[in-house]
Amino acid sequence: MKLAVGGDHAGFPMKGPVVEYLKSQGHEVTDYGTHSEEPVDFPDIAQRVTSAILSGEAERGILVCGTGVGAAIAGNKVPGIRAALTHDTHCAHQGVEHDDVNLICMGAWIIGIEVAKEVLDAFVNAEFSTDPDFRRRVDKLADMERKYAKELIELE
Repeated sequence: MKLAVGGDHAGFPMKGPVVEYLKSQGHEVTDYGTHSEEPVDFPDIAQRVTSAILSGEAERGILVCGTGVGAAIAGNKVPGIRAALTHDTHCAHQGVEHDDVNLICMGAWIIGIEVAKEVLDAFVNAEFSTDPDFRRRVDKLADMERKYAKELIELE
């Protein structure tokens, strides 16, 4: 799978091992930074990773920050991105299967690399369900994005 990975300075210590693990599992991984512990703004990294997903350069993405919360908020600001804060395998696979999650966000301060590896495996191995109920619900999410985007344009 083609994956986009990024993280801020708080996630930097775990991002490298995440990238290496995913590559060792045969995935094509692009690292969108950061590449040091120098402070950076997580929305900037989130924009790089979400752009890669939306352009088709990556099928899915992974963001690592301190808690994962900021990364998830940033990811969900982008139409077409369905980001989930994911620290366990059940949410990792069910998020994809039921909600077509295309970006997971993990907190380096919350979980260690061994749990992260299990979460990553569950995420990349999951597929969006063909169940019409799940498909209908995800379509409604896209409708919400369009509705609110239209309202914002009208306000300008």
